[in-house]
Amino acid sequence: MSERLAKFIARSGVCSRRAAEELIAQKRITVNGETVDSPAFNVEGNEKILLDGEKLPAVESTRLWLYYKPTGLLTTHKDTSNRPTVFDNLPAGLPRVISVGRLDLNSEGLLLLTNNGELSRTLELPQNGWSRRYKVKVHGRVSQAKIDSLADGVTVDGVAYGPVKILLGETQGTNTWLTITLQEGKNREIRRLMKYIGLEVARLIRLSYGPFQLGSLKKGEVREVPQKVLKEQLGDKFRL
Repeated sequence: MSERLAKFIARSGVCSRRAAEELIAQKRITVNGETVDSPAFNVEGNEKILLDGEKLPAVESTRLWLYYKPTGLLTTHKDTSNRPTVFDNLPAGLPRVISVGRLDLNSEGLLLLTNNGELSRTLELPQNGWSRRYKVKVHGRVSQAKIDSLADGVTVDGVAYGPVKILLGETQGTNTWLTITLQEGKNREIRRLMKYIGLEVARLIRLSYGPFQLGSLKKGEVREVPQKVLKEQLGDKFRL
């Protein structure tokens, strides 16, 4: 059965489907010796498909890992300033993987990793309805009114953010722990929303992404999701 070339590339674990479409547009992909520049091109999978003249990795069964990302690592495969990245610091033995979304440099906690770029793209889609839950330490005066102001969503600097659920936790002096649940998780969303209500984020830990939990993972540790669990949790969202 044929499929779009970008989808096939993503399933090989090289990159996400969107990045694969960019590679095609840049004329870096050849199929049976011919350069392809259309994302609408279909393949059967038995063709000779090369990226920059190199053979793609074999398409393997879809796998997913839970990773406790420490602070100080960028969620990127290559940084132009040679700063440390997640992928330079993963434990030995993992195949080439890509992340499901990102955590910024100063954030920590659960990051999902997969060898299938198509799965990564699927799990990032807001319409899946998967919430992201964070434990956040903030500095400043916290009030119920401030928290309630985010409940129905707000627009900050022209960017619309959806509803946010916030639970108050322990307070020590001017520091308070919050549990924040989002449906989408836009770039630096929590930090921008906290600044909007006059609070400064001192620490940010992602506890869960959809049904997958950080649990007892230690910083820098990776744990694979069993295939049975993966099939149960993905349901009709993704065909393994």
